[in-house]
Amino acid sequence: MGDAPEVEVRRSKRRRRTVSAHRDGDRIVVMIPSTLTRAEEREWVDTMVARLERAERRRTPTDDELLKRARGLSDRHLGGLAEPESVRWVENQNSRWGSCTPGDRTIRLSARLKGMPPWVVDYVLVHELAHLLEPGHDAAFWAWVDRYPQAERAKGYLLGWSAASRLDPPPGDEVD
Repeated sequence: MGDAPEVEVRRSKRRRRTVSAHRDGDRIVVMIPSTLTRAEEREWVDTMVARLERAERRRTPTDDELLKRARGLSDRHLGGLAEPESVRWVENQNSRWGSCTPGDRTIRLSARLKGMPPWVVDYVLVHELAHLLEPGHDAAFWAWVDRYPQAERAKGYLLGWSAASRLDPPPGDEVD
């Protein structure tokens, strides 16, 4: 995960013994009882950040796993017609969720998708796979994308995430 994440600690008078952590955009929120000392807080924050990052690494597929996943999605939703050459995570996509180069059949997914629900990542993969069949965003393209059963739900998730992060989606398109 590279740099240390931004961490927000929320103390609660109602919380007695439990400590929890979750990701909120690029920030990790650690919720602790208000009775903990500053030393206990530091110890719990370190523990919970490490635990959350370990869980995220386990949930994040490798590039090879992404390629296998994309091929399976193509088989299930696109009749096996979209055949990517490679699929990989990239760190330099801050205004797109994914991109596709039909000429060399490569797909790149923004690292911002790491840790998002698998059905959202699958939607972005299906969207990019559809570009291997239809390069533009015309009706034929969207007909392919809409074969993915959770397409509308995933579009809403990504729009909500963008709004919460104060990122505007690219004009006319939520993904690329």
